[in-house]
Amino acid sequence: MPKNKHEDGPLPRMREKEYQHELRRLHGELVAMQEWVKRAGAKVCVVLEGRDTAGKGGVIKAITERVSPRVFRVVALPAPTDRERSQLFLQRYVPHLPGAGDVVLFDRSWYNRAGVERVLGYCTPEQTQQFLRSVPEVERAMVDSGVILLKYWLEVSPEEQTRRLEGRINDPRKVWKLSDLDLKSYSRWYDYSRARDEMFRTTDTAWAPWFVAHTDDKKRGRLNIISHLLSSVPYEPLERHDVKLPKREKPNGYREPALPLHRIPEPF
Repeated sequence: MPKNKHEDGPLPRMREKEYQHELRRLHGELVAMQEWVKRAGAKVCVVLEGRDTAGKGGVIKAITERVSPRVFRVVALPAPTDRERSQLFLQRYVPHLPGAGDVVLFDRSWYNRAGVERVLGYCTPEQTQQFLRSVPEVERAMVDSGVILLKYWLEVSPEEQTRRLEGRINDPRKVWKLSDLDLKSYSRWYDYSRARDEMFRTTDTAWAPWFVAHTDDKKRGRLNIISHLLSSVPYEPLERHDVKLPKREKPNGYREPALPLHRIPEPF
């Protein structure tokens, strides 16, 4: 899958100062989008899929760190229970779809069936094909109901995936990110490629297309996804009002009481 490049070659990795400058600007736009979603009663659903280590969590954090969790909701479902396995496959996702005034971000989604479940044998080939046949019409129904549905696939090179997984092995901050499933998936790069390709062929539709983001440079990838998200939602600029803090009331004899409070240690 070719990467976006300058005419003279690959883009250099973005510097932190430039990244923070652009992210601050985009955060302001996300707040404007949030306020429009609330006023308009809009329904926005963002699906984030991709290779292991491609940076889905970082993208979600970048999108949500300056907005209200009452509007922006992250859905990361655990493995299904026995009861959920007996249901229609998409049934467990339906309660989490956005209502009026919601932006829902799926950290992996119903497309698990077309990816990890298919590659690692957690579902049958017949179940995969049934899913690939039915999901376009389910997504058509979502869009027809007024949902703004955006599907992003985060793509990372095999070399960068190796570098990131190796970086997790001895880093105590990242050890929770390295699971047995990641190791199994790592060895099945081309099986995942084939599964991804068929998923694109059958579920990249006019009403719910896939958008591919290359994330070898995580900073550029995050900014590109946020920019595209903003361009896909017809929000209005946020009106700025002059705000002046009111005067604080006088103490009228109030004094701090001598209560036996339990204070935390202050080693810093």
